[in-house]
Amino acid sequence: MISLSALNEFVRIRHGFFTREGGVSEGVYASLNCGPGSNDKPESVAENRRRAMALMDMPEEALATLYQTHSAEVVVVREAWAPGQAPKADAMVTDRPGLVLGILTADCAPVLLADGKGGIIGAAHAGWKGALGGVLDNTVKAMVELGAKKPKIVAAIGPCIGHRSYEVGPDFVVPFLAEDEVNADYFAPSPHRDGHHLFDLPGYISRKLAKLGVHEVTRVPADTLRDEARFFSYRRATLRGESDYGRQLSAIMLER
Repeated sequence: MISLSALNEFVRIRHGFFTREGGVSEGVYASLNCGPGSNDKPESVAENRRRAMALMDMPEEALATLYQTHSAEVVVVREAWAPGQAPKADAMVTDRPGLVLGILTADCAPVLLADGKGGIIGAAHAGWKGALGGVLDNTVKAMVELGAKKPKIVAAIGPCIGHRSYEVGPDFVVPFLAEDEVNADYFAPSPHRDGHHLFDLPGYISRKLAKLGVHEVTRVPADTLRDEARFFSYRRATLRGESDYGRQLSAIMLER
């Protein structure tokens, strides 16, 4: 499990970016697959989630994860739900201690946010579609509506696909440049195919957060595609023709 200094300064906040290590799942899901949306054995996923929560000194029923759809939808969490009852959304916020907000990823960026002094936390699933579509904007807005002070919000970007690994086609660039021509800074020519680019997802997210007024942002220096020993990767599974893939968990909570 990885933690970052941007969130560690707050004594009331506990968080972690889990790797794929330390679980019970087998095959392409080995080993800490926490995604109930995968085709892994449900009992293995449940045990993996229990183990992850044990590392946070929390019961498994305290963990809330979403039915993620790459949307900009945000929900306010008042109590945890069973995995099969998760709402369709890609971010959540809360002011309730003892609730663990969990994001599941396998190349997309998990983003954890906190106003530690105000006692407001958030968690977002930020792939390119959600980040461009406003999931971070809506998360920050929802936190402020709960009482967070925007200048006090800090954020941490967890393990995601790295710049050198994220090759995209020529059409991919168009909506980013339409949003802001400065976004050209997050694309570099691909050395592999003419007309293709390498996209810096965490760089784009960092700038997006800064534009929203969140200026203290730290990142986990990891590339989920290249680091097979520690992370699941949707793109790696796709390139290999594998039928499914595991999901790693990122989590944040307010202590009671």
